[in-house]
Amino acid sequence: MEALNRALRPVPSWAVYAGGVLPFAWIVWLTAQGGLGADPVKEIELRLGLLSLQFLVAGLCVTPLRWVGFNLIRYRRAIGLLAFFYLSLHFLTWMVLDMGLRLDEIAADLVKRWYIIIGLFGFLMMVPLAVTSNNLSIRRMGARSWQRLHRLTYAAIFAGSVHYVMVAKVWLVEPLVYLGAVVVLLMLRVWKAWPRRIALA
Repeated sequence: MEALNRALRPVPSWAVYAGGVLPFAWIVWLTAQGGLGADPVKEIELRLGLLSLQFLVAGLCVTPLRWVGFNLIRYRRAIGLLAFFYLSLHFLTWMVLDMGLRLDEIAADLVKRWYIIIGLFGFLMMVPLAVTSNNLSIRRMGARSWQRLHRLTYAAIFAGSVHYVMVAKVWLVEPLVYLGAVVVLLMLRVWKAWPRRIALA
């Protein structure tokens, strides 16, 4: 693991941002080339949502990897902001391209498809996390308060994975794998924190 850490040491965080927007560029290219099938809006919506979930899961993996000696902690902010970037695009695609900003249809869709509400809650929880993902916010809030706020990440990721399962409307393997991975990663955190909570009690 130390060899991997040494190899990554020269890699700046901006390289993560640069690599992270490449999937977006690919989606734009496919859209321009007409390569997204009969319903490109739905395909764009799905791809952006899946990318946001993938980055969220990647960010959730950073701490467990650190436990075994692989340190990616300095890239976690970039991973989280990329997740929010794709989540925002996913939301805007639904609002603007899919619903056409027609508020009556948006309201009807929310009532009809409750899994959209779950996804919306996940998105809203991510907003304050993205806004405060900077050193100035950490100094103003204090490290402890900042960490408490950023625990919303866990609820947001769980909401996103449940949303993905419910969007499929049938029990598909891939969404269930993502949900299972999220549950395992969250349970690992609970397991790791449990002895410390007992000691503090």
